[in-house]
Amino acid sequence: MNDTLSLHCSVLLIDDEAMAEDLIGYHLSHQPGIRLRYHHDASQAVALCREIQATVVLVDLRMPGADGFDVIRMLRAQPDTEHVPIILLSSEDNADIKARAFTLGANDYLVKWPDARELEARIRYHSTAYQARLQRDAAFLELRQREEELRASQAALHQSQKMEAIGQLTGGVAHDFNNVLQIIAGNLHLLQMTGGVNARGMERIRNAQNGVERGAQLAAHLLAFARRQPLQNTVAALSPLLADIQDMLRRVLGPRAVVQTDIAPQLWNTEVDVGQLNNVILNLAINARDAMDGEGTLTIRARNLPAGSQLPGSEGNRDKDYVLIEIADTGCGMSAEVMQRAFEPFFTTKPTGQGTGLGLSMAYGFVKQSGGEIALQSVVKQGTCVQICLPRSHGALATDTHPAPPPLTSGVETILVVEDEEDVRTATVDLLSALGYEVLSAADAEQAAQMLESGTRIDLLFTDVIMPGRISSLQLSELVRRLQPQAQVLFTSGYAEGVLAHDGKLPPGVHLLQKPYNAETMSARIRHLLRRRSTTAA
Repeated sequence: MNDTLSLHCSVLLIDDEAMAEDLIGYHLSHQPGIRLRYHHDASQAVALCREIQATVVLVDLRMPGADGFDVIRMLRAQPDTEHVPIILLSSEDNADIKARAFTLGANDYLVKWPDARELEARIRYHSTAYQARLQRDAAFLELRQREEELRASQAALHQSQKMEAIGQLTGGVAHDFNNVLQIIAGNLHLLQMTGGVNARGMERIRNAQNGVERGAQLAAHLLAFARRQPLQNTVAALSPLLADIQDMLRRVLGPRAVVQTDIAPQLWNTEVDVGQLNNVILNLAINARDAMDGEGTLTIRARNLPAGSQLPGSEGNRDKDYVLIEIADTGCGMSAEVMQRAFEPFFTTKPTGQGTGLGLSMAYGFVKQSGGEIALQSVVKQGTCVQICLPRSHGALATDTHPAPPPLTSGVETILVVEDEEDVRTATVDLLSALGYEVLSAADAEQAAQMLESGTRIDLLFTDVIMPGRISSLQLSELVRRLQPQAQVLFTSGYAEGVLAHDGKLPPGVHLLQKPYNAETMSARIRHLLRRRSTTAA
């Protein structure tokens, strides 16, 4: 036995005769580590046992009212006292009585009055065994808790790895999909520019262009989930933004739904892509409308989370300030199994044709890429709350600018188009040529580098980001800057991996045109860079 444990004994003595305290207590009071509490009323056994945290109970068998057998029953009936050792004291040395006592749960049986040294030894033995049991139970409980925490951590790691793998896959799919859309968009623009198409044909072209835009939006959602969508972050005040979106949400939800806002005063600013944030809230509102079947309450709440606060969806506290946005509905809610997969792209519980399954996945990718956290709270038949935490920004608020759609612009400068997809390259070259530019083309960065090193002069390099070959598009751009410092560089990609910084923003000096682009946007971006070249050269 552990000697340390045996020194700490809390003894409860219950006997209707007060002399029992004198006979037993005299010896025990002189022994180290033993504390004795005497009481004459057996009905108080449970309360007294809890009060002194007894490690041993000595109880007389024969007492008026509740007797020793009753004390055994009372203590064994309570979860917190069922294992406390009980030593029954009796003047009867009877085998039947002893058998009954042990059957009820007594740990020991002594005939009055036992030798003081024997009684002390038995008290210490039972007390030590009981305390060892408590320590063992506590150790097993802690072990189970650690095992549960480990299983939860492993599940979270598995989910994170799965989401990362899905993100890489969806990003690659979006890249190829955007290239296909660019081929379609480029040829549609060429048809418009060449003329000779009747009114019915032009209407069909416009319908096809609308389809390209819808496809581009779908690809953008995939890229947002994969965290490969370039963010155009600005410092924004959330209070007016959330207030302004309220009217739009009312139109989205319909007349039977109620939109409420609960915006805390003096809400902090955050650096975020405002357009993407609006899309996230809009998609969440559409999900809420469907979950409520068009009838219920959508509540938008926002408050500040100072450093040290617990963030939703994150273990532990963070050492930065955040702003919490909550979008809560009173809809059908989600089961635990559905919540486990809710952020996966294309996962949806809606009937076929009524949802893409990209709303929550797009929100997940956008929030993570913005340096925030996102979590779900949901109860079946009660509703769902999506919690979004975005980092606080101390920067100056950006001015609100809404540029007009760019007109189609032309030029006469020399542009080198580098694109490994032949159909994309052909459509882009034809578009630029139709705008009056002198256009050169290359199928990869290595071929373009050979042209530049041979002395070919260009005014602008228009290159895809992801291409096969030994030379990357970034290395090609560095070659251009070294050989022809005045030439401008414009990247294009359906998947911005390779030019995005770790925070999801473009590094300073890097210009990117996201696929699929239309002729107006492409011509405006190229013209802007070429004007800057002229200004720099002057």
